Parts: sequence; structure tokens; C-alpha cells
Amino acid sequence: MLGAIIGDIVGSIYEWDSIKTKDFPLFSDNCFFTDDTVMTVATADALMNGGKAEDFIDAFKNWGRRYDYVGYGYGFRNWLYSDDRSPYNSWGNGSAMRVSPCAWLMDCQAYARTGMWPSRELAKLSAEVTHNHPEGIKGALAVTDAIFLCRFYMGGYTQGLIVERATIEQCKLHVREHIEKEYGYDLSKTLDEIRPAYCFDASCQGTVPQAIMAFLESTDFEDAIRNAVSLGGDSDTLAAITGSIAEAAYGIPQWIKEKAWSYLDARIREVCRRWQAYIEKQGPSRYVPSDSQ
Repeated sequence: MLGAIIGDIVGSIYEWDSIKTKDFPLFSDNCFFTDDTVMTVATADALMNGGKAEDFIDAFKNWGRRYDYVGYGYGFRNWLYSDDRSPYNSWGNGSAMRVSPCAWLMDCQAYARTGMWPSRELAKLSAEVTHNHPEGIKGALAVTDAIFLCRFYMGGYTQGLIVERATIEQCKLHVREHIEKEYGYDLSKTLDEIRPAYCFDASCQGTVPQAIMAFLESTDFEDAIRNAVSLGGDSDTLAAITGSIAEAAYGIPQWIKEKAWSYLDARIREVCRRWQAYIEKQGPSRYVPSDSQ
């Protein structure tokens, strides 16, 4: 999930000040983590506490109230501070930016052995406790699938064994074809075609396809983040989604991990450490690219 956190931090200062270029300092003193980081951490915490609907609700409300100042959307904030635990039919991109931990619990070896997709139930649950509109669920599942496919193909799984890995271009082709077929997102426009007219859009349908394209046109993890921020609009969330996919495909350079770590407080770091240990206990099918070791 660190890829999502890094994208959030890098994009934080451009959310209301779009730059429309890839030429910018990756980190600055003004960068900070936002609700995207807090809710991604909350998702991981919920999974480690059982991964039931009630666990997600508890985690989102508890973590959200601890971090009151990080920029929640109007609908989510109202839900957060109410006693109501039912969803509010949101189609916002919050379901997609926080979902990445769910994708790391999907079993690559089971997919290799059977050809059947592992359950996406955790990702669906993480979305629908608040974002139960079809577009809200769809966006979260699309991001989950993109992350899983990157893990699978860049991990080189076949018949339960790790063999020669796919090239990054082969991996991206699988991602593109699957997302277009399964979810109907239009991935035909290049970033150069999207960028000029793209503006702030808090919907899943107006964020997820663009974030996936930022990954598909990237050359490495850093380039993916730069692609996402360069589109403008909801830059922290775009970069969080792109970063969550790019982490699974490329890994994260150590210097970027260390720099991002410096923006996090002790409570968030502690969950990140526990999550890493939790994933490692799941076994070798939870492939992590070498650059992120």
C-alpha cells in the first residue's frame, strides 16, 4: 500500500494547483499526507482485524475521526461524524484510492493453478460500506484487478511456480485488455490527449481510467507518479491510485520509500510495519517486486 501513500504525498500540493507537466520536484517541504493515506491505512487495519463489513466501518470511522484535518469529501465527512453505519450510495473515487491493501491478499498461485480469479469480496466490501453505488464498487474492483494482474505477471506465476516473468509491456497489455473488457473503461486516449481538458473530477468514472492510463504510459514507478500528477485535477487521488498499481509492477526505489516515510507520523508508520509483516506471513504468492524490498 506504500505506493498509494507515496502518490498521495507527492500529489498533495497540486490538488488545487494543477501543473499539467511532469517537470516538478517529486517531494517538497510543503507535501503532506491526506485522507487518501489515512483511509488506505484504515483499510489495511480493517483487513488485519478480520476484514468483515463491520471491521471496515469501524476502521474508517475510527481512523477518520483521529485525522479530522486531512481533507475528506462532503459526503464522507457527514457519514464519518454520524452514528449511521449504513452506506450513502457514493460513486466518489474514495473507494478506489483506499482499496490497494485488498489486492495484496489475492492469491497468485491459486490463480495460476486453476485459472479462476481469487475472490474480490474484500475489495467489494471495502467499497460498499460507504460507496455502494455501482460506479463506486466498479472503480475499487478495477484498481484491485490492475494491482493483482501486475503482481501475477511481474511475479512470473504459472502452475503454482515462479518462472520467467512477463515483460512490463506484456503485463500492461494484460491489464489494459482486462480492464476494458471487464469494466468498460475507455483506455484508448493517451495522456497527451487527456491532459489539456482534464479538470477536477471526484468520481470513480472520472478518475480511475485516467489513473490506470498514467500507469500504462509509465516507464518506472517515479514516472507513473509524475504522469498522474501531470494530468491535474484531483492529483493526490490520481497519484495514489496510479502509485498503488505501479508498486505492484515496478516496486518502489528505496530513496522514494525513505523520503515518503519522513512525512508519516508514528501511528501510520506502525500500521505500515504491521501490514508488511502481515503480508509476508501470507506466503510467497504475495510477490513484492525487488525494488521495494
